[in-house]
Amino acid sequence: MLVVKKFGGTSVGSVDRIIHVATLIAQEISLGNKVIAVVSAMSGETNKLIGLAESIQPIPNPRELDVITSSGEQVTAGLLALALQAKSIQAMSFLGWQIPIRTDDAYTKSRINSIDNSDSKSIQKSLINGITPVIAGFQGVDDSNSITTLGRGGSDTTAVAIAVAFQADECQIYTDVDGVYTADPRLVSNARKLDTISFEEMLEMASLGSKVLQIRSVELAKLYKMPIRVLSSFSHGTGTLILAEQEGDRMKKQEQSANKQLEHVSIAGIAHEKDEAQITICDINDKPGSAAMILSKISDNHIEVDMIVQNVSRQGKADFTFTVHKRDYQKAMKTLEGLVDQKICSTIEGNTKVAKVSLVGVGMRSHAGIASKMFRVLADKSINIMSIATSEIKISVLIHEDYLELAVRALHDAFCAEK
Repeated sequence: MLVVKKFGGTSVGSVDRIIHVATLIAQEISLGNKVIAVVSAMSGETNKLIGLAESIQPIPNPRELDVITSSGEQVTAGLLALALQAKSIQAMSFLGWQIPIRTDDAYTKSRINSIDNSDSKSIQKSLINGITPVIAGFQGVDDSNSITTLGRGGSDTTAVAIAVAFQADECQIYTDVDGVYTADPRLVSNARKLDTISFEEMLEMASLGSKVLQIRSVELAKLYKMPIRVLSSFSHGTGTLILAEQEGDRMKKQEQSANKQLEHVSIAGIAHEKDEAQITICDINDKPGSAAMILSKISDNHIEVDMIVQNVSRQGKADFTFTVHKRDYQKAMKTLEGLVDQKICSTIEGNTKVAKVSLVGVGMRSHAGIASKMFRVLADKSINIMSIATSEIKISVLIHEDYLELAVRALHDAFCAEK
């Protein structure tokens, strides 16, 4: 059995923690399994490196920033290889360019194009020779042989991509929590750990603010049906298994049957995102192409857009509203500032005092009335809804950030608390 084990920043936050991680890998190997380890930078190291870059250039050159920030994972990979060797386990560290992990050239948020998994290359050869590869996550190399990085949380994507490329049996992600919960346990004291969750549900949870996994890692796992298990390096347990919806539904039905919950509505959990900013472009012409023109300006600057709402006024003008991550707010406003001078719109309004709360679950597909219940719960707490976005398995609302914790707790009590 081949297992990819990825260890996040808190799991490798000190030399003692790295030695503990080496023990976990040694235990897996003692069971007769092969391991590929993927590591993040030590906790806080990436922020420190970004701070150094920004002390020289307030907005650092993206290519050079990737050279700087990728060094954090390089240090961790070398230290873990040493820790494994100290336990008489053959181990060798590898950087993204040595494998190689080929990416595009969108520095600071590159996407993986390919991973060489041929027998003649380093990782496969190491596995054949009984050597445990320790891979620096988060990084790759583009066609010009420049170092690239995969964005915050990118080591998750590295781990899943490696698991897919080398046909691992399971990809295990070790974090500071012991699984995926029905809500953030720091906000909701009675949040429950889920034994299983579908790729679809986890994809929504990740995109809606759950910080357990990078969304791109879940997308990749879903595409190639690679099971992911979320575990804690600080405690024992089976964690949460993320797998294809059909298999996940079968396991949930077994649990519900055992609990006599034959008509239980399957809500996976409550996700929230507090780093949202809302932008409204007022009085644009309500004609084909207006929205495309606005969003093209945003996407050309590599800014991701979230919730989108368009309202049409009586005079044939529209208000176009969308949300972006708070870190991209100033960049987005600067990108759009010329629209007023060009008389494409009357004003551009921004609001950084917003938060997003979402209800997620495949059970929403077959049960009517969930939206009305959600809105009623929020109304009972006097929480006003600014925007609404839906899909088959999620409902998201935008609210004032001051009501975030109240909304999460109220919705969890209504939908996810144990009966």
